[in-house]
Amino acid sequence: MLSGTPLFLLLLAGGIVALYGGAELLVAGAGRLALGIGLRATTVGVTVIAFATTAPELFVSTIGAVNVSTDIGLGAVVGSNIANIGLVLGAAALIKPLPIEGRVMRRHVPVMVLAAVLLVALGANGRIGRLEGAIFLLVLAGFTAFLLYYVNADPMPMDDDPDAGAGISIRDIALVIGGLVALVIGSRWLVAGGTGLLSALGVSDLVIGLTVLALGTSLPELAASVVGAVRGETEFAIGNVVGSNIYNILAVLGIVALITPIEIQPATLRFELPIMIGFTVVLVGMMGYGRRLTRIDGALLIAGYLGFLYLLVP
Repeated sequence: MLSGTPLFLLLLAGGIVALYGGAELLVAGAGRLALGIGLRATTVGVTVIAFATTAPELFVSTIGAVNVSTDIGLGAVVGSNIANIGLVLGAAALIKPLPIEGRVMRRHVPVMVLAAVLLVALGANGRIGRLEGAIFLLVLAGFTAFLLYYVNADPMPMDDDPDAGAGISIRDIALVIGGLVALVIGSRWLVAGGTGLLSALGVSDLVIGLTVLALGTSLPELAASVVGAVRGETEFAIGNVVGSNIYNILAVLGIVALITPIEIQPATLRFELPIMIGFTVVLVGMMGYGRRLTRIDGALLIAGYLGFLYLLVP
């Protein structure tokens, strides 16, 4: 029977596969359900699909925080946000330049920046407690209400998408349930395998969350955005990442903090959080200049992410 390093590697690989498969099922089911009730495809990308691809971070962060330490949850979220910008958007822009829709710049990017700033501001005292978690969730509720207002004020013409208004199907509900089950199983395997393997090497819980778990949970965003770029659905690639970064902080950390307060180490306040803010600011600057992400921008983002990993791992 396997034990030690071989078992940890098997759990790690199985967890990543289960998370990826679960997210794919959840994205397919949730996206079709949302289109079935008449939401725009672009709105689905920034809301339903973004939240669905954030589900791995939610499960990994919650299970990690409860079973291991809150450093796991914080590291997974901060690392995932950095990976979403540096790796996911960088790779998508390398494949095909990504034009930035004005609606995304006006309605969604400011909320992504606000979420990052809120995390740093509310965590500056070294702790994100239940009050801060409630604030995150209240801001998320306001953002959701804002989006729903625009959906109702600007309904989608029924001929924009053949699936629009088609209603709810049992198959799509089954996809969502199957995806959630796979996410729960994959999260447990990924946390167990990743923490076991790197802990044996003397790596801290925070670094484990920032690297292995963050990369593992960013696979759905990477797959969705790269496929979107290949197919020419560039608005989807941008909206997916922007929405995911919003939900990572407001939903994931908000829920985790309500369950158990999150302690933030001084080193994290000095290094990882400023880097997350830096990536966010650079991305906004790139998006605002020329309203597109070029292949050069993509190369710079990937180089920045590789530099972050180099500085992170001792």
